[in-house]
Amino acid sequence: MRNTKPWSAALALGASLLLAGCGEEPEAQAPAPRPVRVVTVEKGVGGQVASFTGDVQAQDEAALAFRVSGRMIERSANVGDQVKAGQVVARLDPQNALNALRSAQAALAAAESQLVTAANTFERQERLLGNGFTTQASHDAARTALQAAQSGVDDAEAQLKTAQDNVGYTDLVADAPGTVTARGAEPGEVVQAGQMILQLARQGGRDAVFDVPANILRAAPADPVITVTLSDDPSVTARGRVREVAPQADPVTRTFRVRVGLDTPPAAMRLGSTVIGRVELGSDAAIEIPASALTAVNERPAVWVYDPTSQTVALRNIELRRFSPASVAVETGLSPGEIVVTAGVQALHPGQKVRLLGAGS
Repeated sequence: MRNTKPWSAALALGASLLLAGCGEEPEAQAPAPRPVRVVTVEKGVGGQVASFTGDVQAQDEAALAFRVSGRMIERSANVGDQVKAGQVVARLDPQNALNALRSAQAALAAAESQLVTAANTFERQERLLGNGFTTQASHDAARTALQAAQSGVDDAEAQLKTAQDNVGYTDLVADAPGTVTARGAEPGEVVQAGQMILQLARQGGRDAVFDVPANILRAAPADPVITVTLSDDPSVTARGRVREVAPQADPVTRTFRVRVGLDTPPAAMRLGSTVIGRVELGSDAAIEIPASALTAVNERPAVWVYDPTSQTVALRNIELRRFSPASVAVETGLSPGEIVVTAGVQALHPGQKVRLLGAGS
């Protein structure tokens, strides 16, 4: 009888090894945390007083200029002078204008003489035609001559009116009371029509002008009351409201020019005075975050909020107050101190572990 024990032992050993190999499964590796950029939510600027330095300017400033060209022979006002409405502040040499006026008067007298002659001729032709002693053609010619003479008179009268106006234009008259802030020509110079002779700050009102950053404009109330004081004498104050905001930022400073209309400014606030404007920012100023943090869920705006304890992110809906290409203002949904993902939001899912860029692995 053949001995089968060695074969049985070998089979048993192979089966045990096979079973041992099947019981060892490879360990699954957890995905590496996704790197993201974040920002810590800060309390919105509000309940504070912002101050800026500016200067006092006229609300209405006009450049006074002659309407005709010529040689200026007189300028009776200088920088800093107060002028009245109707006051003559400069004069041109009127000789050329007077010569043109006399020529226009002579042309009108000649046209009127021709009109009288044409009228008499036409009157005679009217009588002769009625008695049958002239032809219709002669009558029509007299009528045409009368009409031409009348047109000549009309043209001469218009030329005379222009010449009279040009004589008047040799006097530069202030159209409103105000203060001279600049001059553009001196007596003896030949000036062109429209060239600035004097810059006049009219007495219609005064503005305090400031250059304000965009974030302060966003945080300010809708119709703020601005307190303006002289920089060298804080006891001199005035109040005003924003009258004009520049639609475009300065290309260098990236600030916006704001004009504040002053209510009954004191006399000490002269044009060009350096002033300080103060405005109280809204107490409910919104939290601002970069626009890149914004996503959407359930057709509503949302952001990814980072939990530093679990190092995971969660999606949260927020309410927006306003937005711009660079930032969004959050009305509700975020609190100061929370961490919001600003880069990498498209590839996240709730509960995903993330690694903050710059914070190490």
